[in-house]
Amino acid sequence: MTYTPTKPLTLEDFLAQYQDNPRYELADGELIDMEPTGPHETVSGKLATKIGIAITTAQLPWFIPRTCLIRPSTDTATARRPDIIVLDETVIINEPLWEKEPVITLGRSIKLVVEVVSTNWETDYARKVEEYALIGIPEYWIVDYRGLGGIAFIGKPKQPTFTVCILNGDEYSQQQYRLGESITSSLLPNFQICLDDILPR
Repeated sequence: MTYTPTKPLTLEDFLAQYQDNPRYELADGELIDMEPTGPHETVSGKLATKIGIAITTAQLPWFIPRTCLIRPSTDTATARRPDIIVLDETVIINEPLWEKEPVITLGRSIKLVVEVVSTNWETDYARKVEEYALIGIPEYWIVDYRGLGGIAFIGKPKQPTFTVCILNGDEYSQQQYRLGESITSSLLPNFQICLDDILPR
């Protein structure tokens, strides 16, 4: 991931210039080029398909938008672009920006956020954990399919890890899964996969 040196952007500038470009998100006014790779997109695509099947099977009023930004705070010029986001169609009507642009500001609109780890693993394991908990997102999955995260986050020896973060109060409790282990979700009881199922071939 590279950080593009520019003068600080406002959220409005970012939306006007980069809203439809999936390569970029905004952090404290700084434009971040997420540089997605083919394997990264393979993992997020396979996982999105499996989540979509689970949503449909359970007949839930949720959907996965093609593109979406999260504004975690009105105090900073930050707009996150998660790899996968699951929205609740029954409450999204309360979103102040949704009718004009795919920007989410209310945690209750979001059921799940997924980040597939790339070279910016620090952001996924630290800052986004805080931001997503602060906005009140009930479940956050960190898919570290290459085992890039720091030892403090995924242990030693470093290995592919799938972390399920469940919001308890204002903090996440975390459960980690390794290759060959069944991953379950309280949010989607009929959802069950292994990390192996979504790895690039």
